[in-house]
Amino acid sequence: MCRRRSGEMLSAMALTVSADAPLATETVVRGHELTKRYGTGDAAVDALRGVDVAFAPGTFTAIMGPSGSGKSTLMHMLAGLDRATSGWVEIDGARLDHLSDHDLTLLRRRRVGFIFQSYNLLPVLNAEENIVLPLRIGGREPDREWLDTLIDAVDLRDRLTHRPAEMSGGQQQRVAVARALITRPAVVFADEPTGNLDSASGREVLDLLRRAVDEFGQTIVMVTHDAAAAATADRLLFLADGRVVDDCGAMSVEAILDHLKALR
Repeated sequence: MCRRRSGEMLSAMALTVSADAPLATETVVRGHELTKRYGTGDAAVDALRGVDVAFAPGTFTAIMGPSGSGKSTLMHMLAGLDRATSGWVEIDGARLDHLSDHDLTLLRRRRVGFIFQSYNLLPVLNAEENIVLPLRIGGREPDREWLDTLIDAVDLRDRLTHRPAEMSGGQQQRVAVARALITRPAVVFADEPTGNLDSASGREVLDLLRRAVDEFGQTIVMVTHDAAAAATADRLLFLADGRVVDDCGAMSVEAILDHLKALR
C-alpha cells in the first residue's frame, strides 16, 4: 500500500492510497519541512520543497525518484552531510541544527553509519583495519565479540589482512558494510551501495543489509535507482520535483518499475 504525500494522482497506474496512514510514532531519524535552495533570484533552484519524513527503528527504507528529484539531497540533509535552507533534522533525539560543527561531527561518527557507491576504503589499511577505523578515529577499542559477529556476517574472515586493491568490488563493499555497522549506529545511510557491483555481488550486499535489519535491528535508509535493490526494502519513498509524492510498503521489482514510469 502507498500513502499519497501530495494532492496529485498518478493517472498511469491504480494505487491504493490511505490519506490518513500514520507516520511512525517512534523514530530514529526525522526530517521536518526540509527545504534546500541553491542560488538566488531567478537562478535559484529548489532541490527540496518542504519534505517531512520519519524512520522507525529496525526498518529498511529505499528512496527513489527520477533524476533531479532530490533523493540524494534529502539523504545528505538527513545524514548531516549538508545543512538545510530551512527545516530541521533529528537523529537519535538530537536536533542537528542545534549542534556545533564539532558536536555534529561527533554525532555522525558515533551514531551514523555510511555506505557509499565508491566504497571509500583507505588503500593503506587492510580489511580489518578499515572495519574498525571509525572506532579508532574516536579513540575507542572495538568490542571483539561484535567485530567477530560482523566479520562472520560479511564472510571475510579469510580476507582480513588483505588491502582493498587485493579484493574484489563485492568484497570491498562488504568491508564497507561492516565498517558502517561497527559503531552500532542509530542509522546507516547507503548511497547507491550496489551501483558499482555486478548483479551477484550486489545481491550479496543487499542480503547483508537485509540481515542487518532483521537480525541486528539496524535502521537503514538507502538511496537507489535500482528497482531490484529497492525491492529488498520494507518501505519505499518516491520523490519528484523535490517532494515526497508516495510513501509505500514493500513492493515487487515490477511494481517499482511501473511506479517510476508513472512518475516520469
